[in-house]
Amino acid sequence: MSDITPLLPRQPVPDLTLPLVGGGTWSLDANKGENFTLVVVYRGLHCPICKRYLGQLQSLLPEFEKRGVSVVAISTDDQEKAEQAKADWGLDQLSVAYGLDLATARKWGLYISSGRNKEPELFAEPGLFFVKPDGTLYFGSVQTMPFARPPLGDLPGALDFVIQNDYPARGEVETI
Repeated sequence: MSDITPLLPRQPVPDLTLPLVGGGTWSLDANKGENFTLVVVYRGLHCPICKRYLGQLQSLLPEFEKRGVSVVAISTDDQEKAEQAKADWGLDQLSVAYGLDLATARKWGLYISSGRNKEPELFAEPGLFFVKPDGTLYFGSVQTMPFARPPLGDLPGALDFVIQNDYPARGEVETI
């Protein structure tokens, strides 16, 4: 029986507090953007698709900042691997947190994979979440594979529409 429960829009997301590459701690409570916090879960140092995705995310940081969005990338990697990813991938402007435990990953509705070849024994598959300043989910997307993630380039324009039109979170209906 699966213990994955999807997060529901307009409902509070689980607490999230993790160590940051470079020192300090990142917490959802302390890093709220004016309009949203964008939490991007990546698979880890072993994933070349994550390298490209996070590189694109970093290039869009000014666009997110203009729209009042705080951004963090997180993984289940340990400190050493997260530091290596940040350095090797050139993520000097992106906040990178590490040490997401699998139980918390499950609370966020993420899928867990068993490793093969040079992958970790267990790790979280990708997810992307926009969290409102009140701690509720606005948008969430989770994948079972490293590919077919939301196109990051589409997000700034979508945020313009959302913010200008006070567009509500969708998918909030719990029972039918």
